[in-house]
Amino acid sequence: MNIFLLRHGIAVEAGTGAFNKDSERTLTPKGERKLWQVADAIAALEISFGVILTSPYVRARQTAEIIGEALDAKKKLETSEDLTPGGSAKKLIDYINSLKPAPENVLLVGHEPFMSEFVSLLISGDSHGASVLMKKGGLCKLTVERALQHGRCATLEWLLTPKQMALMA
Repeated sequence: MNIFLLRHGIAVEAGTGAFNKDSERTLTPKGERKLWQVADAIAALEISFGVILTSPYVRARQTAEIIGEALDAKKKLETSEDLTPGGSAKKLIDYINSLKPAPENVLLVGHEPFMSEFVSLLISGDSHGASVLMKKGGLCKLTVERALQHGRCATLEWLLTPKQMALMA
């Protein structure tokens, strides 16, 4: 199984305008443009997803919707509270393991610091065991050879910035 992690795109700053809650912040126009480039790069890599799990926060949902639309995969979108900033890695892993049939490629769309900590957990066995930083709109690929577990079970294949993906698009 391949686990792809995508951090949401550039969003409106906290405390700006009518956004009373962090969960309501939207992508900026620049954030949306950059995500279309990310989607083009994913298409160029010929990656498709069996499921796209996203945080319910607006900026993450918008990110997942752009990718889903670009890849003709909007029907594969699901939300998960476990991808919010305070999400549960254990519950997320259990949910992914419950998917039948098991998808070859899963896309997770969420936030920092959860995304980097989740990568660290899967590659080192400790959520702070590896120093990983995902840029807004950054995409990471992990390969799980045997089974997705609550600890070290994956290999980091690559971690791309939005600028790198724009060059690929």
